[in-house]
Amino acid sequence: TATIYMLTGISIGTIMVTSSNSWMLAWLGLELNSFAILPLISKTKHPRSIEAATKYFLTQSTASCLILFASTINAWQTGTWTITQMPDKLPSTLMLIALTMKMGAAPMHLWLPEVMQGTTLLTSLLISTWQKIAPMVLIFTTSNHLPSNITLMMGLLSTYLGGWGGMNQTHLRKMMAFSSIANMGWTLMTLTSEPKVSMINIMTYMLLTTPTFILLAQTSTKTLQDMTTMWTTSPTSSITLTFLLLSMAGLPPLTGFMPKLLILNELISQNMTAISIATTMASLLSLIFYLRISYLTSLLNTPSSSTSTTKWRQNMNNLKMTQMAPTAVMSTTALPTLYP
Repeated sequence: TATIYMLTGISIGTIMVTSSNSWMLAWLGLELNSFAILPLISKTKHPRSIEAATKYFLTQSTASCLILFASTINAWQTGTWTITQMPDKLPSTLMLIALTMKMGAAPMHLWLPEVMQGTTLLTSLLISTWQKIAPMVLIFTTSNHLPSNITLMMGLLSTYLGGWGGMNQTHLRKMMAFSSIANMGWTLMTLTSEPKVSMINIMTYMLLTTPTFILLAQTSTKTLQDMTTMWTTSPTSSITLTFLLLSMAGLPPLTGFMPKLLILNELISQNMTAISIATTMASLLSLIFYLRISYLTSLLNTPSSSTSTTKWRQNMNNLKMTQMAPTAVMSTTALPTLYP
């Protein structure tokens, strides 16, 4: 029952932000969103989850203070609290920093891997998908006022730091966190020039992340060592997870290739060929750890019995599996239908 209350609070907060036209109402929705998820993060009553909840609270509170500060400066200069009215560079830059901190983009990204590692897989799914909707809506609404050079640099930094950070990880939640940081970088690349492409990218990322986390939660897979035994317990899950990871990497036949192609196409059409090449090189860093997980999941089948703990029984939740099936299909085979 408490979980239902918390999820209702998160939903109401997001709806308040997406439907508001005033900075005060949007700030109130963001606060409700942040406070409602804190009990879910600290639900396991483990010191690591309490630490994660504390880090999440401090980071989100700092970002909320910045949002309130930037919106107050903007109201002082323009005489209105309207979200779309932000002509001055100072409040728009402060707002960009605050919203990217809430989303977990570089250089304000260090809280995201720690928080996702300290909580459960399904709460990590909420943090990496639903919790990004509210700040993304605000950042899209103000995209025509945001400083383009700073946005591009933050996007490029996020793609590189997300790739570099994920290569050295053995815990899947931290890998998915760095994957989220890299994807935020791709989203920021075309935010000021073509926001619709950025919207397609973030929606595709959410479509890819949802079945991935559900599969990891259903098979109790938390580390790379667990991946080596997944084939013996659930072959279908391991094949599906391999395709999902390759789609997140952006390999051409799969759905994840489409937003990356649109972003690179937009960057080249804006005469930013050097930045598009640098972004493409950054995607190779992410590809390394995606391929490593895919190799351990489906290509590495040990001939002898494994020494790691084998999950002999799996309690499959029918509701979660029905949610996973359509999103998994869309995440891997929707490229011909989504490409314009």
